[in-house]
Amino acid sequence: MSAKTQHIKLILLLLFGVPFFGVGQNLVLNPSFEKYVECPVKLGNLEKDVEDWNMPTLGSTDYFNGCSIAMGTPENFNGKQPANFGVGYVGFYMYAPNDYREYIEARMSSTLQKGERYSISFYVSLAERSDFAVKEFGIRFTEFPVAVETSKVLSGLHFSKLQGETSEELEITYSKYYSDEIRWVKLTIEFEATGTENYMIIGNFKNNKRTQKYQTKRNITKGSYYYLDMVSVTNVNSKNQNVVVSNGREYQLDSVHVFKDVYFNFNKSKIRGNHQLEMESLLFYLKSNADINVKIIGHTDNKGSDVFNQKLSIKRASEIVTYLSKNGIQKNRITIEGHGSLKPISTNNTEAGRFLNRRVEFVLSKRD
Repeated sequence: MSAKTQHIKLILLLLFGVPFFGVGQNLVLNPSFEKYVECPVKLGNLEKDVEDWNMPTLGSTDYFNGCSIAMGTPENFNGKQPANFGVGYVGFYMYAPNDYREYIEARMSSTLQKGERYSISFYVSLAERSDFAVKEFGIRFTEFPVAVETSKVLSGLHFSKLQGETSEELEITYSKYYSDEIRWVKLTIEFEATGTENYMIIGNFKNNKRTQKYQTKRNITKGSYYYLDMVSVTNVNSKNQNVVVSNGREYQLDSVHVFKDVYFNFNKSKIRGNHQLEMESLLFYLKSNADINVKIIGHTDNKGSDVFNQKLSIKRASEIVTYLSKNGIQKNRITIEGHGSLKPISTNNTEAGRFLNRRVEFVLSKRD
């Protein structure tokens, strides 16, 4: 595929979120950073906190999770951004003074197959406390894990000295700049494997002079800091009937998904706001797949009695059920559960944490 074709494909995905089905199995372990060893409490501790991810240089990549106060989601030191999948994501500098850089390194569940084509994708959002937006994200594959003692650019010279095979740099380039501080933007590219790819590094492999950047603010951080979530490497020729994508939203069957744009005020069951895109995406998928059932699960924070919270969690789930039923989904395809405050995904010691715990989830499964 030519660079022009890749560029066009990226723009189409960004603009339209074209629905498609039969996505190959994701080979990235812990792709949305939900599995962790320790709840994060300080900056630059990603590889000690998160399973299956490393920092290939001395740059101090950060891990954020809703379980934490100091390193939480949605609010943290560089801005406010709810996680796109689950409650965890990473943050790193793509551009900073003196060529300082941060990277993330993923481990594949198996070596990529020679001659096969693979699709790489991940979601990014520019942190509010950034002075610059960048135009390109770089990707490098290696045979062995990388550990280079530098806090600056991980250059081609570094890769030439590493043990084993390394790929040429892949670049995902946008016609504009990745400057969206509200939405998560999906980046994607395809490439042909050489058969030695075991690890993948994401970051900026260019120095400051070569980096294409756009100044969005002045004198906050003098850098470009991005949140990143849901990293995927899939064989475009393989099929996995247990993964579907609807309106740009990826669904794993028989797994729990949190409605990211469905929020509730304290002690209330009415959904905040009037326009929930994820509810529309779920409705679109259910209408397109009559052989799929959905379970809606409500939750609360820990304020109030257990009896009250149990009833409130059912009422919150019922809001989603009512929306689906009014829009044509048969009630025999929907089940409902309420867990009260028994299953928090964040701390209940802060308002931000309680806000995350006041949620509704759903599980998709094949009909018997």
